[in-house]
Amino acid sequence: MPARQSPWTVPGHVDCGTPSQVHNGAGFKARMTGGYMSNLKAKVALVTGAGSGIGKATALTLAAAGCRVGVLSHNLQEAEQTVAGIAADGGEAISLHAEVRDADSVGGAIEQLVDQYQGLDIVVANAGINGVWAPVDELQPEEWDLTVDSDLRGTFLTMRYAVPHLKAAGGGAIVVMSSINGTRTFRNPGTIAYAASKAGQLAMTQVAAVELAKHRIRVNAICPGKIDTEIGDNTWPRHTEAAAEPVEYPAGQIPLSGGEPGSADDVAELVLFLVSDRAKHITGTPVWIDGAQSLVL
Repeated sequence: MPARQSPWTVPGHVDCGTPSQVHNGAGFKARMTGGYMSNLKAKVALVTGAGSGIGKATALTLAAAGCRVGVLSHNLQEAEQTVAGIAADGGEAISLHAEVRDADSVGGAIEQLVDQYQGLDIVVANAGINGVWAPVDELQPEEWDLTVDSDLRGTFLTMRYAVPHLKAAGGGAIVVMSSINGTRTFRNPGTIAYAASKAGQLAMTQVAAVELAKHRIRVNAICPGKIDTEIGDNTWPRHTEAAAEPVEYPAGQIPLSGGEPGSADDVAELVLFLVSDRAKHITGTPVWIDGAQSLVL
């Protein structure tokens, strides 16, 4: 087992390869010998919702940078596929099966990760769902609970059981995956539960950033706009037209890319920056990654 390093030494700047190179294996050696490696090699990272989409891309990227990764998902088969992808690129990871709404499940998975790698340094609270999108007077209480429990309670439980281990490590980094919805955009009809959860995640991030600063634990939030992932698989719109207001969109909707959504790799690269010492003085900060989408809607 690699020896654990002193937390958060400042690396030099090097070109670590593009996301596509990393995930094809070509960028792995570059990252392992580059600036991010000097900061992240042998660090232990937990990524929730890592079976697909942004979580999977993040797990692959952190592993390529030298982290040992706990790949957590409610779908064990997907988690194992992510672990296999990391292993194929020469990285190290274990699969963790948990439902982020359940305290015992989350706590047990984190203990499994800590037992395996003897610590925890980085947490990416990414798991969540869009849930049911419906007008406020049609959304059922149990539908509200499912979205809020998955997104907001799941983030709290992840932090609740991870923070003691980050304190024991002498510092660390937490990244919470919020959204432009509820933080800078409020025009999507029927998203009251989702937007409330995402706004709550940002508030949680900023409270925790102050609370944990004395422990040298940084906490930041990423707020993606439209990203090309499988999030539509857990989005269930119902009668949203009743809650809609007419909106005239500018050409392309996403100015930076001419309407094309961002990629999961784009978000993973931002996570990599925020958990590295290149972001050592950044905490309590939301970072919007949306190609200016939320500025024109």
